[in-house]
Amino acid sequence: MLDILLLPFIQRALLSGIMVAILLGTLGVFVNIRSLSFLGDGIAHASLAGIALAIFVGWMPTPTALVLSVILAVGIFAMERYSRISADTAIGILFTTGMAIGVVLLHFTPGFQPELISFLFGNILAIQTQDIIITLSVGLPIFILIIILSKRLTFALLDEDGAYLSGLTPSRYILTLYILTSLAIVLSIKLIGIVLVSALLITPTAISQTLSKTFFSFQWQSVLWACLVVIFGILASVLLDLPSGASIILIGTMFFVLSLLWSHFLDK
Repeated sequence: MLDILLLPFIQRALLSGIMVAILLGTLGVFVNIRSLSFLGDGIAHASLAGIALAIFVGWMPTPTALVLSVILAVGIFAMERYSRISADTAIGILFTTGMAIGVVLLHFTPGFQPELISFLFGNILAIQTQDIIITLSVGLPIFILIIILSKRLTFALLDEDGAYLSGLTPSRYILTLYILTSLAIVLSIKLIGIVLVSALLITPTAISQTLSKTFFSFQWQSVLWACLVVIFGILASVLLDLPSGASIILIGTMFFVLSLLWSHFLDK
């Protein structure tokens, strides 16, 4: 086991995985409060348009998808706020549209695209130094901003009217949550894959919600479980020769089932 941890590609996988886990574990709490579990899935799948466009014209896929994710987040927020449709409906429309655009662009992209497979299903063991640099340079400001806004963001999500009466502008904080979550999702795509990434946003938070007694415990446990899911998922992928993205998600599901059983045992 120690020999495995000394391998450079395992160290890169663990480092990038833990960074992403901290981001998604932190944001997952607020997404849970807002009941926006579908947001991660929608942004991830819609980002295929940005990735396909980048591959088609020869740009870097992740930065292109990051820019598109911000546009999508603003679009979802605007449709929710200034039309009669719900957030889930807005996400669903952009989700399918982004996927459709991505499929069309890929249709006109000649040749086999192996990089696309890693974005669809994730390959955390193939992470390179430039991927870590992008994740750190975008992820660190996101994490710092979340910490700074944590109390006001929680207040705005739990009680919009109360937040407004206290002098806050809830819509700004909700838009900020959409944008930060979208950026974090795109950062995670190459690690977990478009198909699976939303599970890492949801599952650790669900485990924490099952086991926590206080909101503070809910927050730090969500981050802790996200990190544990990623670490054990990577190790399982290497030791059992399994796809990395699927291994991480299956480990998370296993932990979730165990948390339900443990919670049920304690309640007796």
